[in-house]
Amino acid sequence: MQADHFDQQKLLTLAAEDVALAQLAHRRRTLPENAAVTAAEDAQREFTADVVRAETVVRDLDREQKRLETDVDAVRARSDKDQQRLDSGAATPKEMTSLQQEMASLARRQGDLEDQVLELMERRETADATLATAQAGLDGAKADQARAEEGRDVALAEIAEGEQTHTAKRAEIAGTISALLLALYDRVATQTGSTGAAALHARRCEGCRIELYGTELAAARNADPHTVLRCENCNRILVRTAESGL
Repeated sequence: MQADHFDQQKLLTLAAEDVALAQLAHRRRTLPENAAVTAAEDAQREFTADVVRAETVVRDLDREQKRLETDVDAVRARSDKDQQRLDSGAATPKEMTSLQQEMASLARRQGDLEDQVLELMERRETADATLATAQAGLDGAKADQARAEEGRDVALAEIAEGEQTHTAKRAEIAGTISALLLALYDRVATQTGSTGAAALHARRCEGCRIELYGTELAAARNADPHTVLRCENCNRILVRTAESGL
């Protein structure tokens, strides 16, 4: 294939734009900010679960404490009623003995219940501390996520701007290259998954980094400047420059 030597030179600039676009695409896929967002989301889910568990414990303790306090009130009311009966003087000696025995039993029951209430209050303090720690962790994770998302959005905006700039430059360069040569370049770029042309520098293909020798080197030396050379190893278009070493 024949193509203007200067058009072939333009392929190197086109390839540079393709490399820049590939680097931006790679950066988009591997943004550390994405990992930071994911880590913050994971932490937020863990702390949310911790908060839910802690809140459940607090609610259960509150419910149990209210039940015990209701029982204490009932025992106290019964004891007050018995005391009133004793104070009224209307009770018979046998009834008085029974009332006194019942009041003693109620006092013991009230003491046991109040001890249980105190124990629950201590457990509630521990549960409150656990809940506060989980909530603080959740708040921190939310703040971390907000910062990570902000950093990610800034990075993505920079990438998008770079992609727009390099895409425009590529289109501008491509518009000055002959259609047949450009089509060949694009076809080879699709095959290599990167660029369709590389400089021949110091007798080495800058695409695959393999040096030309033997008949391949001789063919490159003797080729017309407008002949489109191809690398036998990577199939890229070999663009000759003053530094090709031929």
